[in-house]
Amino acid sequence: MNKKRKQETVVVGIIPARMASSRFPGKPLKSILGLSMIEHVRRRALLCGILDDVLVATCDREIAEEVTRFGGKVVMTSDQHESCVDRVAEAAKGISAEVIINLQGDMPLLHPNILERLVAPFQQEKELKFTDMMGPIENAEEINNYNVVKVIVGLSGNSLYYSREPIPSLKKESSEHSMPRYKQFGINAFRRESLMIFSDLPRTPLEKVESVDMLRLLENGFIVRMVSSPYPVVGVDTPQDLKRAEEMLKQDSLFCKYKENK
Repeated sequence: MNKKRKQETVVVGIIPARMASSRFPGKPLKSILGLSMIEHVRRRALLCGILDDVLVATCDREIAEEVTRFGGKVVMTSDQHESCVDRVAEAAKGISAEVIINLQGDMPLLHPNILERLVAPFQQEKELKFTDMMGPIENAEEINNYNVVKVIVGLSGNSLYYSREPIPSLKKESSEHSMPRYKQFGINAFRRESLMIFSDLPRTPLEKVESVDMLRLLENGFIVRMVSSPYPVVGVDTPQDLKRAEEMLKQDSLFCKYKENK
């Protein structure tokens, strides 16, 4: 367990990872400045003061061996999961935690401070079950990038819909009537019992069409509170993304805090 702070709520981060990525096979073990991508994510998450522990959930022995050789904790899961949240839920069944954060193993520039923002709504609203992280879409390329999940947010701050297509419609937008556009990072938090509810629900039609886990909740009438990140989050979906992440890490102030850790 992470001993950096004391709090009543036990919060655990789980990083789902697998070698068989359809867009970039083997990416969790790709090296960036001397560390595998999964190890960057794990070490950066450990810098977050609210996390009691960080685990990696995987079905691949190669990933498990990489994490454990640095002293990390691994939970072996089924190789049949189509949703990363389902993999997280399987791993969470064997641990004691009130809040579970689903981290992404392909975000080597994860800033630990955003995890505190993700958990904060649970402390303020006892009935809230799910939170999800988002940030502004930065350029036109992202709007049309299938790998970038877009999210529409209601006036209440809750998600209305997710898509890999440009939303809202571009047809009627103009400089006089432009709308803020947001992308989902794929970093979400669940109360433990809520995570199990998610896992018990069958995959839904829109979830399958859009390939976005959180649509399972919206299609079943649940509320997902969106939380905005003040830090950029870089996902690695292609070899080109990997090169971009490497260049950004060379200038990253957190890298020096964990690069020599064993």
